[in-house]
Amino acid sequence: MPHTRNRNPSPIPEVTWDTGLKEMNETWKGAIACLGVAVFFVMTIGIIYWQVVDQPNKNWILRGSFSGLIWERRTQTLVIQTLAEDKTFAEIDVENVGNTDIEVPFVRNTCWLNKTEFCYTWDSVAEVKISLESEEDSETECYSITWTPIHCHVDLKDCFSMVNISWYGGASVRAPNWPINDVNISMQPFTVSDLRDNPSGFGTVLERYFLGSSGVSVLVAPNIPLHVGLDSQQQYCLQTPPSMERMPLQYTVCVGHNMKTVHQESMRQLSTARRQLPNMEILRLPFWRLLSNVDSVVRLERELRTFSNRLKRHHLGEGVISLDEHSTALLASMDHSYLNDKKRTSTRQTRDLPFVKLLNISVTLSPYVSVDSEHFQTSIHERIDDYWLSLPSGAQGQQWKGKYSVKLDITNPKATDWFLDKVDSLHSLLGMEYIILEGGEGNPFEEQALRTPLSPVGDEYIGLLGGSLSPEVVGEEELFVRWLGISAFLPVISFHTPPWVFEKNWVLNLTRFYIAKHHNFVVPLILKYAEEWEDTGNPIYRPLWWLSPNDPMTFTIDDEFLIGNEVLVAPVTEKGSLQRDIYLPECDFQWQDTNNGQVFDGGTFLESYSVDLGEVPVFIQRRT
Repeated sequence: MPHTRNRNPSPIPEVTWDTGLKEMNETWKGAIACLGVAVFFVMTIGIIYWQVVDQPNKNWILRGSFSGLIWERRTQTLVIQTLAEDKTFAEIDVENVGNTDIEVPFVRNTCWLNKTEFCYTWDSVAEVKISLESEEDSETECYSITWTPIHCHVDLKDCFSMVNISWYGGASVRAPNWPINDVNISMQPFTVSDLRDNPSGFGTVLERYFLGSSGVSVLVAPNIPLHVGLDSQQQYCLQTPPSMERMPLQYTVCVGHNMKTVHQESMRQLSTARRQLPNMEILRLPFWRLLSNVDSVVRLERELRTFSNRLKRHHLGEGVISLDEHSTALLASMDHSYLNDKKRTSTRQTRDLPFVKLLNISVTLSPYVSVDSEHFQTSIHERIDDYWLSLPSGAQGQQWKGKYSVKLDITNPKATDWFLDKVDSLHSLLGMEYIILEGGEGNPFEEQALRTPLSPVGDEYIGLLGGSLSPEVVGEEELFVRWLGISAFLPVISFHTPPWVFEKNWVLNLTRFYIAKHHNFVVPLILKYAEEWEDTGNPIYRPLWWLSPNDPMTFTIDDEFLIGNEVLVAPVTEKGSLQRDIYLPECDFQWQDTNNGQVFDGGTFLESYSVDLGEVPVFIQRRT
């Protein structure tokens, strides 16, 4: 039978303690749960507050041995500083993150467990990868930065602050400024243009390299389409245009203890092959431009004789007579078939050729061919018209020296072979030693009837072809004298105006003096430091900060230069002036004026230093 329990006869109700304890626990659990919710709410508010309000403005995302990369979220900038934060190398305004009015979060590195790489993605905009390249005991550290768009039609744009930093490099412009801080150019393709036609563009010299006085350099990848803009005194910007190919923005920022150190490292990175010197004999002889406007070989030959005789009569020494493109074409068209014919039919023919061949001549060529020339008509007839760019299609082509012309397509090997054959033919006919190439100015692929080749772009064309249009003739006596004094200290002394046009003996005497100065003083210096360039890549001609890379006084001096480390040249560039300010950079030697023998300590500022017309202040190293 079932077991039954005896009931308590007492009137006092039986107390069940377990039930009471259970009810009390539920109450406490509820209170604790409420407290937990409150704590969680407070923590959430705290986290949100920390992220939005109280979060540190910056965080280190990469650290090297002496520098590091910081993200400043409120200003949306990448900052490269020393680890002690006592020096800023560069501030990069990151405009790739979208709307600058939107608060950017505290970034987190998604390249896990890698202390030399930083990766991050901004939703629906772009992703960035930054790699730190640092060698042990190296005086420089480099940050390789690559922005890649998430989808098509994304502008990638980074801007480098110019505040408190002097920047150098980039491109030549119509109104040169050194440093480039005062330049103001709207964002545009970083390609060569003719500054006469496009005064607000970039000129013949074009390098994807920028150098800053804080000890920073920027090298942009050579294989990406690039736009550049300069906002005077504020910043310069690098941009890749939006495209279907989702082209990245790629560049390297190197930092060092000073800009000399970082420049040397940048040159090491840019060197792709062993440096090799050209024929240095070209430095020894002055070049004399023959100004001629004749229409026959006979008249040209007469002018050559007259010009050569004048050089001899004025005791201007041996030189090279430089012919323009028109004169070159006249000589090239001359009938030289009698050279190999022992039976010469006239005394004139016997006299002409030896004279031409005995002269030191430089000829001028260009990549242009007139559309009505024999060369172009032959190429059309032989169906080799793919030698040319800007083929006339509706329009007659582009102008070159008053004629509608086409331009050599140097991406076509057969076209370049044709051009080189033309050079060889001229050499055998005329015996000339030097060639001047004109017409490298301008973007050769603008307004083409042909499809623009993928390579080379405008700046690469100049690098392959070289050359420059001749400057205008000097017509003012003082300008000629000032120009003469400067050019004597440059690698090649070239005359576009003969000194006898001024009909003054002192101008002729001064010309002889500076020709001798160039030959006996400047050329040996260049040859000496050319060997250093071949070994190290250090430039032959140097800015003043090369000797004083930590001296702000040297950062903005644009009218003095060094030849190697031992000669300082400070020409007068202001019309009518017989004095100028001169700064002698700090160094471990003194400076001696070659004109008067005075000796000065390095770091000396010479205010209103007296300079006569015809003089160039030149200081040489003098050991203490």
